Amino acid sequence: MHKSPKISVLMSVFDTEFSLVKRAIDSVLSQTFQEFELIVIDDGSQNDPNNLLLTYVKQHEDRVTYLRHKNCGQSESINKGIKNCTGDYVTIIDADDEYKSDHLGLCLNKMLEYDLIASNTTTVVDKEQDYYVPDKHDITKMIHVDECILFATLFGRKEVFDNLKFQKKYAADALFFEHASLKYKAQKVDLRSYIYYRNNPNSLCAKMKNNLTNPL
Repeated sequence: MHKSPKISVLMSVFDTEFSLVKRAIDSVLSQTFQEFELIVIDDGSQNDPNNLLLTYVKQHEDRVTYLRHKNCGQSESINKGIKNCTGDYVTIIDADDEYKSDHLGLCLNKMLEYDLIASNTTTVVDKEQDYYVPDKHDITKMIHVDECILFATLFGRKEVFDNLKFQKKYAADALFFEHASLKYKAQKVDLRSYIYYRNNPNSLCAKMKNNLTNPL
């Protein structure tokens, strides 16, 4: 009988450069903790005519599952990934970021104390202002990323993700964490084993920040 993975890692991809997606996938595959499945959810990408992503996933199809649907956004993509995952625990990785090699193991250790965690990150920036994002309470104000709940640093028991859904709105990650905190033992921790690239102008967060601060 096939053994179910301990951790399900979900990655939503939409028109991210293949080299960055490969970097993210490789960082999962090279984890010191290896009892995981990786589910790549292609959110209707249109920038990969040579099917580089699918070809690469096929090379690792014993560990990686590829799903595709028409574009619906990160929140809905992750919600669909949750419906298809089988791990005892669920976590996320953005397609343009990466894990340090001990990330999954460090997060799993925290489950002895909590049902859900978010963590601070090792944040890569080109300039100081990249550390700041719009405050969900007032998008005209900027707050440091260390003050935020970041989507891809969430890690918790599958029950939490089964019972709550990500909403299709800004700060969906923070809202999810807040709602989970009402029922489960949730905590922000300072692992910094997630590498968060804030120096990519084409990243989802950078585009969102630009749209919020410079509306048409």
